[in-house]
Order: sequence, then structure tokens, then C-alpha cells
Amino acid sequence: MNVLLVAEESAGIQVLRMVAGSEHDLVAVLTEPPTRGGGATVASVADQLGVPILPSTSVRDPEFAEWMRSEEIDLLLNVHSLYVIHADLVAAPRIGSFNLHPGPLPEYAGLNAPSWAIYHGESRHAVTVHWMEPGIDTGAIAYETSFEIAEDDTGLSLSARCVREGLPLFQQLLDAAAQGRDAIPATAQDPSRRRYFGADVPNDGRITWARPAREVVDFVRACDYFPFSSPWGQAQARLNGETVAVTKASRTGDAADAEPGSVAASGEDGVRVATSDEWIVVHRLHVDGQAQPAAAVLEPGMRLEDG
Repeated sequence: MNVLLVAEESAGIQVLRMVAGSEHDLVAVLTEPPTRGGGATVASVADQLGVPILPSTSVRDPEFAEWMRSEEIDLLLNVHSLYVIHADLVAAPRIGSFNLHPGPLPEYAGLNAPSWAIYHGESRHAVTVHWMEPGIDTGAIAYETSFEIAEDDTGLSLSARCVREGLPLFQQLLDAAAQGRDAIPATAQDPSRRRYFGADVPNDGRITWARPAREVVDFVRACDYFPFSSPWGQAQARLNGETVAVTKASRTGDAADAEPGSVAASGEDGVRVATSDEWIVVHRLHVDGQAQPAAAVLEPGMRLEDG
């Protein structure tokens, strides 16, 4: 089969390696151009593997569909494209176009599904490979697998789990597609269950200390992509009128008997801060762009204000 890959980020690198190492012909990869330094990119790995690189913006050009037909593309695989793929391109492959979505569908359509799942206190998550349609994350489900969300999962760790769980799904897709279009499952999504999440961030990225401990900690976890940048930014609070970011926190289960945001006893592991129902431990802060242990910044008697 002739495969065209649209890919970015580490997930794109792993799918690129998988397809390039298969029996199928990876005709090209559409991605951002190579950058100097900063580690491996889809473009740099494609260059090493000898896979032709095309501009990622080509996915928005309806005339590119003619090139796809001339190359007799059988499958288009999309992994974290930076742009919405034009409907003419989605329809061009002989077998179909498929997207790797880091969340369950239709409940978590859209952006940043791992962060939203943690923020909502979900106990399970999923990764989905679905048929692409002109709408966003609307096509029939081909393959999906679910797994538990751990108490210490972060936006980064859950996103990485989606990649690990998603690679075998793409392998199943390739194996089925080799037998023909009809061999690929297509389970229609229930539109009544659909929730779509955009680029917005809960509460504009600000912590509200008068919320339950679970909500405060889950928000911090959802924002945590350390040491990489977070699509949600960092969970913000204020200290003495200045903005600080809480980048690592955990629950204690101990009932709080102080005003929300109050700082209590500290130790090597972190500093206790009151929420509406429990003390939590704040382990790490970002102050003036620098990561610091919370105990180096906060002292008992201080009070963190809402971001």
C-alpha cells in the first residue's frame, strides 16, 4: 500500500518509524520543516530514513488532492496535524484517511483530551483511531483501547500513554487495510454523547483555592508537562501580588482548618496549602520563570491567593 503521513511531535516520530519499517511504501510525510537543535523532529527523522518531506501547510490546499491521486495514495494517516485537513484531501485516498486521537470519542473530541480528562477527575481514558470526515473528530471509530488513569498521572504522562497505546491500533489498521477497505471496522459515533473541547483553558489557567482539593490538584496535574511546555500553560496563583505557578502538587487527605490558600508547615517534600476541604502539598513552583522547590519560596503564615 501507498501511505501518506501527516505528523508532528513524538507521536508522529513513532508512527513514522513504524510505517517506514513496514512492508508498505511511505510515499511522503507532511510536517513542519527541520529546526536547528532541540532534539529529534518528524522532519529530522524522516530525513534520516530517506522519506520525502512535504510542507505541513499542504493539508489545507485542495489542489494537493490531485497529487495524492497521481501517487495512488491508499491511506492517509494523521498524527497531531497542526492544521485542519481539507475535505478534498480526506476523500482522496483509495482506502481512506484515519486520525489518531488521544482520547475517547465522542466524549472527548477536540484539543488536549488528556488534560481535560485529568481535570474532570476521570478514572479511565482511551485512545482512538477513527475514519476522517470533513468535521473534526466526527468519523466512525475503527479502533479504540481504554486504560486507567493513575493518581499521579500528569498531562504529559497521560499523553505519552496515549501514544504507546495508539501505535498498536495503527498497526491493526495497516494489517486490516492490506486486506481491503471492507476489512476495517467502522462504528458510528453517537452524536448525543459528543463533547468538543477547544483551545480554552479552565478558569483562564488560574487556581481557585476555595475549591476542593481534588479539583485543585487535578488542575495542576492536567497542566503538568514538565520539563516540556504545556498546552494549557501553568496553573497560576498569586503571592504578595506577584504571579507564581504551581507545577506539582498532591493531596494529603487531611481536613483543612484554615482559610483557603493559607500556607502551613513545610518540609523537604513540600509545603501544605489549604483548600476548601483538605490540605494539599505543593511540591514545586515556577517563580520568575525558574522552577523552585515550594519550601524555598513559601513559609508558614503566608497566603497564596487565586491566580
